[in-house]
Amino acid sequence: MEFLRSVVPFHPMPVISTGTVVLRAPSMSDFDAWSSLREQSRSFLAPWEPLWPADDLTRGAFRRRLRRYHSEMRDSTGFPFLVFSTDGMQLVGGLTLSHVVRGVTQSCSLGYWMGAPFAGRGLMTAAVRAVIPFVFDTLRLHRLEAACLPHNAASTRLLEKAGFTREGYARRYLCIEGRWQDHLLYAIVSDDPRP
Repeated sequence: MEFLRSVVPFHPMPVISTGTVVLRAPSMSDFDAWSSLREQSRSFLAPWEPLWPADDLTRGAFRRRLRRYHSEMRDSTGFPFLVFSTDGMQLVGGLTLSHVVRGVTQSCSLGYWMGAPFAGRGLMTAAVRAVIPFVFDTLRLHRLEAACLPHNAASTRLLEKAGFTREGYARRYLCIEGRWQDHLLYAIVSDDPRP
């Protein structure tokens, strides 16, 4: 394991800022805003996410989440961001780069969530566009993948606006809302034109 750490480059978490959003790593000081927005958005998010554990919005669960995030960042296997609007630095959602694979693949997966009060304003599209240079220029990956439910028109539009190409259809791909569901598969590669 020590050998792997020596050949996998460490990438400190940047603060990524655009005209409309700021992306940064979560910290314990974000717990109140995060738990409040997630609770307020529970029914909005439930159709698109795995089932939440009973204690998901507790301080202890958030602390465990941060420990997992720190481990992933240290090992360069995952990079979590919270998304804030530049208008008042209000938490609006989250974005995660996960399953970073090196070697011949050089890829990772993108996941995201948006708080209900902020949906439909283009903020997550701005956040996804903003993280793409981090993926390709800083992490030096070749491929960024994403998946969404076929009936999630908002996610389909978001990915296409951000420059992703639909590549396929995966049957019973992820366990969402307690059942295995089909997903559309999207990707953008490092030499694709960026919007």
